[in-house]
Amino acid sequence: MNFTPPVPSQMSVGDLKRLVKTGEGTYLEFKRIISSPEKIARELAAFANTRGGTLLIGVDDDKRILGVESYYEQDFLLDKAINYCCVPPLDTVVETVTYKDRDVIIVKVKEAEVKPVYVEQEGRRQVFIREKDKSLQASREVEQVLRNTTSTSGITFEYGPNEQRLFRYLNEYERITVKEFSNLVNISPRRASRILVSLVSAGILRLFNHEQKEYFTLTAEPV
Repeated sequence: MNFTPPVPSQMSVGDLKRLVKTGEGTYLEFKRIISSPEKIARELAAFANTRGGTLLIGVDDDKRILGVESYYEQDFLLDKAINYCCVPPLDTVVETVTYKDRDVIIVKVKEAEVKPVYVEQEGRRQVFIREKDKSLQASREVEQVLRNTTSTSGITFEYGPNEQRLFRYLNEYERITVKEFSNLVNISPRRASRILVSLVSAGILRLFNHEQKEYFTLTAEPV
């Protein structure tokens, strides 16, 4: 197991206040308490599946630093989230900062070397990613892209008529969804998804999420 018992942090109260002041974002999440290990596992796994991040337990959404009443209860739930709800268990560093006689728990999550990290709940496994200040369930396409990033086999694709029409479309319209590509070349959405994912994995396309709608662009940043 990779869970490390919390230790006093080198972070000062002043450092903590400055970090909290920056607000939640891609790499930072606040939680007043851990209400359930499954819910906190989603946040932690989302960090691991993206670029890593830090979870502060004992900080409210409005940036108030409150600390936790029962450290040991939070410790138990956190251990379950890290080692049992997340598959595989996460690589984390857990520290504490004392603020007004209460502890703020700092959970630093490293980006996973093998992706995706799954969250297991009631016999189901789901994948979550970090998008700005939200942890969102990953689509089938994102999950496959994550899997391909750590695949030992090379990613290949055929440059055929479907791909040619796709590139012509993207040169004119800049972005495309799975459904639009499926309709463009008259193939099933599943096959369209496989083609787009393989092109993302090969570094030719990029996958973006805008207002919870996913679309694909050429590797250059869309205008």
